Amino acid sequence: MGQLAGGPHSFREARLKNFLRGFAYAWSGIRAGARGRNFRIMLAVAAVVILSGYFLRISPPEWALLVLAMGLVLSLELLNTAGEKLVDILSPNHDPRYGQVKDLLAGGVLVAAVAAAVMAAIVFWPKLF
Repeated sequence: MGQLAGGPHSFREARLKNFLRGFAYAWSGIRAGARGRNFRIMLAVAAVVILSGYFLRISPPEWALLVLAMGLVLSLELLNTAGEKLVDILSPNHDPRYGQVKDLLAGGVLVAAVAAAVMAAIVFWPKLF
């Protein structure tokens, strides 16, 4: 029976290698985003939230909500950074239309950050007061 060159496992190994390579690219993107001031500030806030949650012994559902909120804000900040870099490439000279795109990207992060802050207040307020 004719098998592909390299045997039946070589195809699976190649797919696994490509899959793992995708994680390496993603980590590279996270590292690039982490160079940004806003991302580092958001990471610091996330660290405070995590420490507060630990010391205030929040419940598993509260952890789930806060982790989801932190992940959303950090993800949107990475997308915002990518969008701003793309705009800078497409329009090295300032064009107000591209400026509006940057404003929209930043607005998306702000909406998520405010929602995350409200969620954190809902979780932590009863434990603090």
